[in-house]
Amino acid sequence: MEHLAIMKKSWGLLPKIITGEKTIESRWYKNKYAPWNKIAKGDIVYFKNFGERVSINAIVANVLQFSDLTPTKTRKILTKYGSRDGIPKNEVAKYCKIFKDKKYCLLVFLKNPKKIIPFKINKTGFGAMSAWIVVENMNQIKQ
Repeated sequence: MEHLAIMKKSWGLLPKIITGEKTIESRWYKNKYAPWNKIAKGDIVYFKNFGERVSINAIVANVLQFSDLTPTKTRKILTKYGSRDGIPKNEVAKYCKIFKDKKYCLLVFLKNPKKIIPFKINKTGFGAMSAWIVVENMNQIKQ
């Protein structure tokens, strides 16, 4: 499978993926949304900032899923994996508050990130607010 992760540009995460500072992409949900149970080792994740072209891809090295989150579980996840997700240790408490109402966490471990020739996508049929899209082949949504 191939995946498209749409990021908030203001968070400045794409450069951190390329430099290897960010080796985990996390998704925190109140309900199970893609890519929950739809992503596996060896899949490819493409990244783009909202409103921009797809410009990076990486291979999935591993996936961890956590459910029935509590504030204690959330803190443990952030303490153990946060730095690899681009969250500085001194901001763990801040993110614990941000994620306090989330019930599910998905950690996607990334390897071999690389810049690619930028391309546009067509999200028709996936919902205007989709932040993660799962397809058999990226050519299905590539413009």
